[in-house]
Amino acid sequence: MGTKKHSTEQIVSILRQFEVEMAAGKKLDEICKSAGICVNTYYKWKQNFGGLDLSEAKRYRDLEQENGRLKKIVADLSIDNMILKEFKKKVESV
Repeated sequence: MGTKKHSTEQIVSILRQFEVEMAAGKKLDEICKSAGICVNTYYKWKQNFGGLDLSEAKRYRDLEQENGRLKKIVADLSIDNMILKEFKKKVESV
């Protein structure tokens, strides 16, 4: 079964909807089935995003994107550094 990628905002709104439906008396199994996720996914989402509101979720997503961009920059710089060190060794040996 393929995985669905939900945005942080979608996860937060789904969790809020779960809270409303559980307060109305529905069981967690039924709510998860109607949402198309498993119970484990619900608990994982609740652990990671349970206390967030929508603005915090947007900020979280932006920080994740920025972190990914910075990781790519560090990887590129590390590769450049390795190339320069190898070139320096070859120049010194000649």
